[in-house]
Amino acid sequence: MRGFARACGVAAPVRSPTYTLVNVYESEALTLVHLDLYRLRDPGELEHLGLREWARPGCLWLIEWPQRAAGLLPPADLTVRLAAGADAHRAEVCAETSTGAEWLGRIRIS
Repeated sequence: MRGFARACGVAAPVRSPTYTLVNVYESEALTLVHLDLYRLRDPGELEHLGLREWARPGCLWLIEWPQRAAGLLPPADLTVRLAAGADAHRAEVCAETSTGAEWLGRIRIS
């Protein structure tokens, strides 16, 4: 997450939102909303996080453990799955919407 935030132009320290559930970072290009829903006990708790304020153009949401929201979030444009192996790590990026396919088509992964 830190590397991604830096690549988006975030200069502030980037911390895990494991206990706060949401951290918001501003850059010149966009607002990065980082959610970690692992500690969410009930999907209804999303309403108390003030997320509607960030559901606007110019905001990019990165969500860990989205399944804890039980379908209350809009569909993901991109899904990233990370796997750690003994000799290497693997990242799989899948487009879930036409917007995600457009974004994926613009980047080159090496």
